[in-house]
Amino acid sequence: MAGGFSTDDDVISGINVTPLVDVVLVLLVVFMVTAPVIYQSAIKVQLPKAQSGEQTSQQSPLNFTINRAGEVIWGSDRMDWETLGEKLTALVKSTPDPTTLTALISADEQTPHGTVVRLMDTLRKNGLSRFALNVEANAATKP
Repeated sequence: MAGGFSTDDDVISGINVTPLVDVVLVLLVVFMVTAPVIYQSAIKVQLPKAQSGEQTSQQSPLNFTINRAGEVIWGSDRMDWETLGEKLTALVKSTPDPTTLTALISADEQTPHGTVVRLMDTLRKNGLSRFALNVEANAATKP
């Protein structure tokens, strides 16, 4: 303003970043508190080790886990074999091209081989012919 004259009607053109910083800090604290809960809800499976394991580049809605007791878990839901077949049939019918889906099977080392084969057979009977077996990379023997 010219000549030192000022009024109370001046427009404030500065941006107050304090509320933004407060919101970001609150979100940071929320994520820091919830992150361990997410990791603790994971299904504990001792994967077999393999030197030739590869990283998968795609995420799949078909993540299966078979624990030591032989229970099948799809995502985070435990299910029996009949329910699994019904849900797979519904998924295949709702997918335009089910041949593009890849099922990822994570089985504990102590899981009987027959249980893994039964899951693979169930997948194939429902039209899913692509699957991968999840393994833990054997870092000690990698070149």
